[in-house]
Amino acid sequence: MARHDHQLHEGESLKSAARERLTNQGEQWTGMRAAVFDALAGFDKPASAYDVAEAVSKAEERRIAANSVYRILDLFVTANLARRVESENAYVANKHPECLHDCIFLICDSCGQTVHIDDDALSESIRKAAADAGYSALRPVIEVRGTCGDCGDARG
Repeated sequence: MARHDHQLHEGESLKSAARERLTNQGEQWTGMRAAVFDALAGFDKPASAYDVAEAVSKAEERRIAANSVYRILDLFVTANLARRVESENAYVANKHPECLHDCIFLICDSCGQTVHIDDDALSESIRKAAADAGYSALRPVIEVRGTCGDCGDARG
C-alpha cells in the first residue's frame, strides 16, 4: 500500500493547524468557526451537523442552528479541515489539514468507528479509472463498510 508521511495533530496542535490552514486560504478564524471545529474535533466518531450544533449550543449556552453549522462544515471540507463521511451524512475533523489527499474511510457497521486511511496508489488508480471512462474525478471518496477488529473480536 503506497502511503505518505504527515504529522497528525491533536488538541491545541490540531486547532492551531486548522486555524493556520483556514487563514492561509484567505478565510477568517471566527469565534463561531473555532467553536464548531472544537466540537467536531471532540467527537470520537463521525458527527452530523445536528450533533455539532448541539455540542456548540451547550458550550456556548445558547441555541446554535444546524444550518449555520452546515455552512461552516462545508467550508471546513473545502479548506481540508474536515472530511465528510458521505454514507453517514456526517463529518470528522481532519487531523492533518496541511496534507491534501483523497478520502478513504473504513466504517464499522457494528459500533460506527470510522478510520481514515491514506493510500496514494489506490487514489491514483481510482482517478485513472475515472479518466479512462471520461470523468474528471475531482473529489473521490471511498467508503469500505465492515466490522472493525474490536467488534470482530467480540463476536468470535
